[in-house]
Amino acid sequence: MTMKHKIEKYRIKGLASQLAQRGNQEDNDETTKLQPTLRNSANKLETAVVQKTQNPANQDLEAVQQEGLSARQLRMARRTAQKHGLPFETDHEAVLKLRMQGIDPFERVNVLDIPAQANLTSQDAKAQLPQKSAVSKVPAVLTKQPDPNPAAKRADEIMALQKDMIRRRRRNILMLLLRLIAFIFLPTLMSGYYFASLATPMYSSKSAFQIIKADSGAGAAGGLLSGTQFATTPDAIAVQSYLESKEAMLRLDRDVGFKAHFSDSFIDVLQRLPENASNETAYKIYKKRIKLGFDPTEGVVNMEVISADPEVSVEFSRALITYAEEKVDGLSQRKKKNQLSDAKESLQSAIDERRKAQEALVKLQQSTLLDPQAYATSLRVQISTLEQQILSKELQLEALLDNLRPNESRVSGVRADIRRLRQAKTDTEETMQAPMENGMTLAELLSRIQVSMADVATRDMMFQSSLEHLRATESDATSQSRYLTLAVEPVKAESASHPHAFEDTLTVLLILSGIYLLISITASILREQVN
Repeated sequence: MTMKHKIEKYRIKGLASQLAQRGNQEDNDETTKLQPTLRNSANKLETAVVQKTQNPANQDLEAVQQEGLSARQLRMARRTAQKHGLPFETDHEAVLKLRMQGIDPFERVNVLDIPAQANLTSQDAKAQLPQKSAVSKVPAVLTKQPDPNPAAKRADEIMALQKDMIRRRRRNILMLLLRLIAFIFLPTLMSGYYFASLATPMYSSKSAFQIIKADSGAGAAGGLLSGTQFATTPDAIAVQSYLESKEAMLRLDRDVGFKAHFSDSFIDVLQRLPENASNETAYKIYKKRIKLGFDPTEGVVNMEVISADPEVSVEFSRALITYAEEKVDGLSQRKKKNQLSDAKESLQSAIDERRKAQEALVKLQQSTLLDPQAYATSLRVQISTLEQQILSKELQLEALLDNLRPNESRVSGVRADIRRLRQAKTDTEETMQAPMENGMTLAELLSRIQVSMADVATRDMMFQSSLEHLRATESDATSQSRYLTLAVEPVKAESASHPHAFEDTLTVLLILSGIYLLISITASILREQVN
């Protein structure tokens, strides 16, 4: 694919004339210097012309046809022949006539010379015709003989192209092998040698423990989940998080010397902890050597401790299990303390409310009368008695009136007794409804006393419930509600479990291969985008 030159055309007349004069002067100098060469070329041209005149035109035309010119070259030759005004019938004949005139039909025209040539006059153009013709190229073009066997030439070119492709392919394959050796195979070989010969063997001790809930739990939901692993899942997760924390690492270092063990000189350099290492650096080794996993389906915490000494691995495992037990006890103890304090506060609140209710009842009872209930009862008895007496007197009055000649004095006495009894009844009822010294009526006072007595009864029930809850909480606080059961005891290992030479080497190979593949693909994409 050919790209067109993008240049600016300057159509300044003075500049074009200066360039034309400079070109003429340079052409004259070159012509003076190359006069001997031009003479030899002219002689060769004459010889070639003589040979061309002796050969038939049909043979020359067939020779041009056998050159295997492309369609683009034929179009260039046709345009050049039309430009020079040469008559032709076919494109091959145009190529032949241009060569006979000493013109190369496939010569590229320099676009920088177009503005200068456009501004030249016809006299200048005629004056420059001998200088502009490339005489040195005419013999080379004219004396070029057509290849007698274009098929053989094409086969030679294809063979040369294939050899060049094979050479480049071999070079690319060699460079690929060198890169693979340098970036993959050599580091993999070094890592395999390290894992097999230089790495310090590490011993692991495995253990498993489970957290069991002892209390039965209150309520239906607690009773359903108390016997399953879901009841202790939060405690197991909390213990696992604690054992994986930096706090557990620092405590393990204080108790059994975690940093001192991994800083020992018999451990290889890559696995050894530097002397006076920071807690962050030691914590990285801790997370790599202490592995914990929680199985939610069974509720078991699996722990693996790796160290350079099997006895130290067992010691680390037992220390971590002790820390887990203390953590479980601490979690349940905090819960028990909170429950006990809440129960005590609830009991104290019930006692205070009960005392307030009793004081309100006593205050109502002592406001006017010693016993308002008994006083109200006596008034009700008096009213009932008066009603009975009134009823008796009314019957007596009716009996007297049933006589033909009733005794007026007796009738008047009975009527006076009835009137007095009714007045006494009315006075008694008014006494019950009249406000007392505290501003309340007897009925209102009795109602408030009943409400206060019901409040006192309720507070008594709450006090009894709080007291029972406090006793149950104190009983739970004195017993342990969570137990750590050791399912698998840590055992001293007899053979090293780390490193795995083959598996670790294969892992390094896969990692390096993946990194190299990603980098190669990225570089290829960037190279394609740039090209």
